[in-house]
Amino acid sequence: MPARTRTRTHRPAEGTVDVRLPWWAVVLPALAFAALLLLIVEPGQAHAASGDPAIGRLLGHLLTLLPA
Repeated sequence: MPARTRTRTHRPAEGTVDVRLPWWAVVLPALAFAALLLLIVEPGQAHAASGDPAIGRLLGHLLTLLPA
């Protein structure tokens, strides 16, 4: 008994590419970017640096996340 195959009801126009991304393929990178941005610029400290470089704060946050 042969298996039934689905036929596409919508065919893309000739010469085009039909790409559909799942919702999480857009949301997860955006959330990761926002989380990394918050690690660099903490709320309330968006003004000019007063001697504490952003890279030092970022490394400090990363060290606190890593297990000892």
